Amino acid sequence: MSKLVAVMMAGLFAAGAYAQNPPGASSQEQVITNSKPQDRAQDKVDARPQGQVKKPGGDQATSAQNDAIGTGKAAAAGQARATAREDRNPNKAPAKQGGTPDMAGAK
Repeated sequence: MSKLVAVMMAGLFAAGAYAQNPPGASSQEQVITNSKPQDRAQDKVDARPQGQVKKPGGDQATSAQNDAIGTGKAAAAGQARATAREDRNPNKAPAKQGGTPDMAGAK
């Protein structure tokens, strides 16, 4: 019984080794550099003006992740309120960041 299991395991290892292709052996991994479409694409890339950078597309330039502080009307109003509050009480310590009462580290 154990010889049968050993032969089966050796066969599985051999089949697994046979099934693996060396790197670059598949047709999808090989670069085709001598075709007409490839030449046209390379000519198009070479014809582009160099040194010009495109502006970011979509909503990336104005997303919340890129604009951490905020520059809109609401941000200006909030900053004005904070400045007025600090002017009324110049010796008062600034407020701590809020959180939930059961937050770790909160007293």
